[in-house]
Amino acid sequence: MPQSPPKPHSEIETVRLIWLTIFVSVFSFLFYYRSGDVLLYGDAVAHINIARRVFDSRTPGLLQLGTVWLPLPHLLMIPFIVSKHMWQTGAGGSIPSMAAYVFGVLGIFRLVRTALSRNGEINGGARIAAWASAIVYGGNPNLIYIQSTAMGESLYLALFIWALVYFAEFARQADAEKASRSLTKCGLCLAAACLTRYDGWFLAGVLVVGAAVLTLQRGQGTTSGALQTRNLPWRMMLVKFLLVAAAAPVFWLAYNAVVYRNPLEFASGPYSAKAIEEKTATVNPAKGNLLAAGSYFLKAAQLNMSESSWLGRLWLALALMGSLVAAFSGRGRVALILWAPSLFYALSVAYGSVPIFVPQWWPFSQYNVRYGLQLLPVFAVFVPLGISSIVQSVIEILRNEASWIRWAGAATLLSVFGLSAASYAAIWRADPICCREAEINMRGRVALDRQVAGWIKSLPADSTLLMYLGQHVGALEQEGIPLKRAIYEGNHRVWKQPVDPEGLWERALADPAQYADYVIGFEGDPVWAAARDRQLTALVEIHTSGQPRAAIFQGRTPRPR
Repeated sequence: MPQSPPKPHSEIETVRLIWLTIFVSVFSFLFYYRSGDVLLYGDAVAHINIARRVFDSRTPGLLQLGTVWLPLPHLLMIPFIVSKHMWQTGAGGSIPSMAAYVFGVLGIFRLVRTALSRNGEINGGARIAAWASAIVYGGNPNLIYIQSTAMGESLYLALFIWALVYFAEFARQADAEKASRSLTKCGLCLAAACLTRYDGWFLAGVLVVGAAVLTLQRGQGTTSGALQTRNLPWRMMLVKFLLVAAAAPVFWLAYNAVVYRNPLEFASGPYSAKAIEEKTATVNPAKGNLLAAGSYFLKAAQLNMSESSWLGRLWLALALMGSLVAAFSGRGRVALILWAPSLFYALSVAYGSVPIFVPQWWPFSQYNVRYGLQLLPVFAVFVPLGISSIVQSVIEILRNEASWIRWAGAATLLSVFGLSAASYAAIWRADPICCREAEINMRGRVALDRQVAGWIKSLPADSTLLMYLGQHVGALEQEGIPLKRAIYEGNHRVWKQPVDPEGLWERALADPAQYADYVIGFEGDPVWAAARDRQLTALVEIHTSGQPRAAIFQGRTPRPR
């Protein structure tokens, strides 16, 4: 029997990397699952239950996806949270995030190999740099924690990286047909990113401009007639890319316009970041100051790389050095687009009602520090490149290139590994700052949800509940209580603005005792106000330190048994 030809070395490396990242992903998930940290983030709980209410609701359907958060993460979760156990424990929401982590590590590996290869050939230097980048990205403790939850950072990063992988392949292709395939794949990844986080909208603009510049450059130096003939397929692929990249934002604007009568409902509606900032009077130390906003974002990025201030600054300095090397040498220049989140978040913090708090700076707290993970690909790609440039400079100074050059790659890899080990070990000892951020901001709410859940569990299993789920849906999830038992703020015709007089939610608020057996209110929410206005009897009142009062009111008069 003839033997099959051996697999290329690059394919073997890829398979090994996939298995390694799967092991890291599954092991870390099991660790955080057992310690009860998978559902620490309030946003993770909200993501899972937005997906759940698409089919578990008194008014099921895709309109339950809402408007503020983009829909793709929730759609990907739905198959995994049909199971009550997977929903209740949060495990179903973690699966898409874990898969994205594996694809993200693989994408960083491929991006560096593609960007640093010469004439399409993967040399030893590109291979070593790819492994170094994969170590920095895949080994980051904050990403490892985030990927074990239902948060969207892992998914967006994977789509961001793969969009750039295909864009880099497009930039290197001289053949129009192959370039078109790469650019189409880039556009599809970009469209998915635009349906995951609003960061993707900014990225889409950057890549469209980049594709236009590269297309124009390919037409320079030709005669007028030849220019038209040569540039036609490139222009066609650019138009196609523009249409694909714009499809997702246009779809979301149209969805908001049709359903909510406002194309910018996600940005200006009652559940938007702007409305929440106004309602809660949230402090934003960098509001209106672009430079300060950029500084807070960069500080958050450093905190995701190291617990030590000087090591965090070292990571940033090496990333800047590597970026300069890429810019002036031409190798890896396309990867400079990885810096795009810096401008996006600087603008968002300064002008978009998105505050970032870091413990070292006023107001000396932790909030949205996880946004700093968006620069993890920058550190993963450019820090090895910066270290490699230092090693090469040392070799040139020694003027003994023949005997030292073969050790340059090993020295680079060991240096990257040493820096990562020193930084990441300190993070593990202190717990990843993303995990600590969730613990600090959610400790009181989790305790309140746990108490409320215990009382709800004691109620009859067939009883109907009236409850505002926006902040405390975790109380139902913890006990596996179906959402269709509750009348909540999503049970109405959302296209009726600002309210739906005939909606189930509005009718229940007007007369809670007619529609619900029990009314669960939290001080300050609409259900609490309705129960007080109707003078319903409070069966139990729950107090938790630092949280609003909660109460369970008697709704419909119990039928005699």
